[in-house]
Amino acid sequence: MSAGSTPRRPTAEPAGHGHPRSGPPQFGGKYRKYLSLTTFKRDGTGVATPVWFVAEAGKVLVITGADSHKVRRIHQNPAVTVAECTASGRLRSSPVPARAQILPCHQAPRVRQLMARKYWLDRIVILPVYRAVQTLCHGRRPQTESVVLVITPGS
Repeated sequence: MSAGSTPRRPTAEPAGHGHPRSGPPQFGGKYRKYLSLTTFKRDGTGVATPVWFVAEAGKVLVITGADSHKVRRIHQNPAVTVAECTASGRLRSSPVPARAQILPCHQAPRVRQLMARKYWLDRIVILPVYRAVQTLCHGRRPQTESVVLVITPGS
């Protein structure tokens, strides 16, 4: 290292680096609660959002408001990236390219059951606090309709 240069922080290796892996990456281990979903604006700028998710048959399922900005961006461009993250959005794995598909609200009940099973304690403790803060600070009304995002990693 030359004088005056700053030391570089080591970077984390991508998940599975050096180990061959067949098929798309697997998300949704027992303690993995958040996924960073990056959608893209028309100008190509990525917008990352930490979301709750469930994994099923090699796909990632997310429930979100039908009128959310991420749904609008996915309508324009279904290419997304996903990575495991913390609740604040700090990445825990390397982003993986994926494709998102929007399913209508009648698909939501089955996915809600899967989410309720995985996030039962979070739904009791965290979700009411989150909704109260959103209402008080941002004046947001409760969402009336939801859609299911089906995300296929590696597409």
